[in-house]
Amino acid sequence: MKSIKDPVHGYIQVDSSLLPLLDTPQVQRLRYIRQLGFSFLVYPGAHHTRFEHSLGTMHLAHSLGTRLSLPREDQAHITVAGLLHDIGHGPFSHAIEGLSEEILEKKHTDISDQLKTGILGERISDAGLDPNLIYQLINGRHQCSGIIHGDLDVDRMDYLLRDAHYTGVPYGTVDAMRLVRAMRLCEAGIVLDMSGVHAAESLLIARTLMRPAVYYHHVSRIAEKMFSLAVYEYIKDDPARLPSLLMADDAACMQHLLHADNPSVSVLAQNLYERRLFKRALYVGKDDVRDVHQITSESFLRERNLAEKIANEAGINPDQVMVDIPAFPRDIWMEVQVQDKHSLCRLEEVSPLVTTLNETRRSQWRLGVYAPKGLTDIVSDAARSVLSIKPFTRQERLL
Repeated sequence: MKSIKDPVHGYIQVDSSLLPLLDTPQVQRLRYIRQLGFSFLVYPGAHHTRFEHSLGTMHLAHSLGTRLSLPREDQAHITVAGLLHDIGHGPFSHAIEGLSEEILEKKHTDISDQLKTGILGERISDAGLDPNLIYQLINGRHQCSGIIHGDLDVDRMDYLLRDAHYTGVPYGTVDAMRLVRAMRLCEAGIVLDMSGVHAAESLLIARTLMRPAVYYHHVSRIAEKMFSLAVYEYIKDDPARLPSLLMADDAACMQHLLHADNPSVSVLAQNLYERRLFKRALYVGKDDVRDVHQITSESFLRERNLAEKIANEAGINPDQVMVDIPAFPRDIWMEVQVQDKHSLCRLEEVSPLVTTLNETRRSQWRLGVYAPKGLTDIVSDAARSVLSIKPFTRQERLL
């Protein structure tokens, strides 16, 4: 048994049989992948990594598996799934996952090959674990996958606590151990005891408040879009570059972009490196978009197409416009049901707060169009025309 000191959970205990997994290249690489992508440009303390988060998720997964009195073999698989669930992330975490999905049709959870081959595959086999079972737990295809993959999972418990700690944003408070102690296992699967409802509400509130403050902060979004555009220009003429770029860490990827032969790539990367970021030309909510559900597709290539149209309308180069259309927030829906004295029910039935939070999440959605300083006014006018954005309100004009 090895103890690892963690600033969020205290001491994390790692079973000796799992230590060889920690020393694999796939897991050690996570030390050099920032958990929050470019959020350190907003919050200077946000330099924590996917490695720390993976350790925390593993710790909570083990705690919950023990609490549920699962068989020892199942506990081991769930613990390892917590450790390995993020090994498929590319540089700066989610920053270029959209490109990977569109061009390679690959998500960061598509790690079946990594679990079965190379040093990691050997270590998993040596530990007597089934890589297929680990993959199912990570991808939500197992009856216990709600522990790792769900609305009330240990992944979210850890990243909310950890991200709040390192950013200094006080909204991510979650009583993770209270939630763990309130979980039960019955014929219907994993359920939440009524004693854990307030802790579950706290997690949902934290998720809702952290979205605009951290996860969708406009500066982070602008930096991610600049990075995505640089990567797209880097691989546009040679898409075969993308898989190797996705396997790089943050620093290695930035070096590729900074030293690219294409000046469009190197200039974008240099501006990003020195924090010379694009500015908001347009930043509007759902009430300002005439048909919000028609315009949201979270497609990088579609956003580039719209950026080119806006640039043509404004009479500037396409690389001077970036469009940011996040997916419209889905309603929070809890797979884990609540167990009262006599029956099972959904959390929404015992907590009217869920409906309020869903409305809040929808109101937080923003469509952004970004441009270099000095071009924001003409890009704003062009974007309103191309995207059919409603006219300025009186309040917006006063701003």
